[in-house]
Amino acid sequence: MPKHILIVDDSKTVRNLVAFIMRKEGFKVTAAEDGLDGLEKLYTDQQVDLIITDINMPRMDGITFIKTVREQDIYRDIPIVVLSTEGEERDIHAGLSIGANLYMVKPAQPEIMVRNVKMLLG
Repeated sequence: MPKHILIVDDSKTVRNLVAFIMRKEGFKVTAAEDGLDGLEKLYTDQQVDLIITDINMPRMDGITFIKTVREQDIYRDIPIVVLSTEGEERDIHAGLSIGANLYMVKPAQPEIMVRNVKMLLG
């Protein structure tokens, strides 16, 4: 059974691109347009093995989304990758300090993204 990735990004272009890259590698993909949509999809999907999320999104940003995911025991160990245009040291530190496993700055090279996802999934 393929590993399931949840992509959370308010940019349809980014969602579609990352989904295409991950599906090409054999992953099952679910896409969400912001943190609230991401939580809804996380709660209704059978199993999510890894989350890729943006930080700057309407309704619920990525920081709040990650904190909410990490507060719940059932989701605490899901690897989370931040994929954001915010590349300042303080942004990276903020993402990692609230529970992201990895922080990547857009535009990320597809092969590096895939390698990191595979590494986090073991």
